Amino acid sequence: MKVNPIILCGGSGTRLWANTKHNYPKQFIDFGGWTLLDKTLNRIKDPIFNYPIISTNLKYLKQVKSKLKNSKIKKYKIIVEPEKKNTAPAILTSALLNDIPNDQPLIFLAADHLIENINLFNSKIKSNIKNLSNENIFIFGIKPNLPSSEYGYFISKKTKGYLNEVIKFIEKPNYKKAQLAIKKNAYWNSGMFFATKQSIINNFKKYQPEIYLNCLNSLSNGKVKNNIYYLNKKNFKKVQSKSFDYGILEKTKKINAIKLNMPWSDLGSWPEILKMFKKNKNKYFSKKNIFYRPWGKYINLFKGRNFLIKELTVNSKSSISLQKHFYRSEYWLITQGKPLITLNKKKKFKKVNDFIFIPMGSIHRIENVHKTPVKIFEAQTGSVLKESDIVRYKDLYKRV
Repeated sequence: MKVNPIILCGGSGTRLWANTKHNYPKQFIDFGGWTLLDKTLNRIKDPIFNYPIISTNLKYLKQVKSKLKNSKIKKYKIIVEPEKKNTAPAILTSALLNDIPNDQPLIFLAADHLIENINLFNSKIKSNIKNLSNENIFIFGIKPNLPSSEYGYFISKKTKGYLNEVIKFIEKPNYKKAQLAIKKNAYWNSGMFFATKQSIINNFKKYQPEIYLNCLNSLSNGKVKNNIYYLNKKNFKKVQSKSFDYGILEKTKKINAIKLNMPWSDLGSWPEILKMFKKNKNKYFSKKNIFYRPWGKYINLFKGRNFLIKELTVNSKSSISLQKHFYRSEYWLITQGKPLITLNKKKKFKKVNDFIFIPMGSIHRIENVHKTPVKIFEAQTGSVLKESDIVRYKDLYKRV
């Protein structure tokens, strides 16, 4: 039996664009000829998948349809929510579509995940279809490559049937708790789920009966046009906003894990985005975008919508000017050397893989007092991303 992919595509991108008016949904960000939604749609073209069902809202409907067309996906269904209500209602309303059989395997995917080993991912889906029941839910776990407070974790144990039974969830921990979780062989909770339609319905009826009833009414009383399901606004307003993790996963007793040891990211933070650009630097590099300065050089790798990715090289015994910006914030990822970083009144040496956030208006500086050149990947975000937005206070090269 083929698997119906259900793509959750309602995120607004607030994690990336904190404290700014320039929010743009992560799944639609152009990273250089591709978006995360493009990657997701291409991933479900494997023969194991049936047509996709996409849960989104009216604001993004045009973009979703455009992406489906660009990906040459002709058969699909779109569910349009009148307002944001988190992942539990999005998952349930998608599963409730009448023409989906009760025993139909459903895989719930976020529209904004980057999965590189597609063959491994799909093989895990194939091998676990036989393990689905009308009660259990499988969650996809990613083996952590470093302690992170960006993701939730889970701990599992082997059952007699060689399945991984989830015995504990750990909500986004701080760094030390993340280290402890990894020592206990915890996996990141990727937010991707695998279950039958009947299992989703049974779990909602048991643990979230009000959400179930209101979602059912929203769908039943809604309108359908050209395979687009517009949920009833009055009924959907009654739906409680709740995540699938809180509403179902932390209550149900039959959760199994599909463990994945492969590169994965939701590109949900600028450190993750900068790591992605660093890994794929050669794809973005152009000699014409190298600019030399008295302290070293910088390379403009990619200019996106309200963001700019650069690589800075600060030579030995050199420094950029002590400066600030009126219209942009900056995010730095140290990739080489040991720079001395000034941020307002604090000065501190940083090492490789350290991340520094430079808020708009902050006075800052990079100094390299060592022999090894310092290299930093930088993301600028804001309304003006030009060299003209620099106010210098001190400078070794008399540019104040």
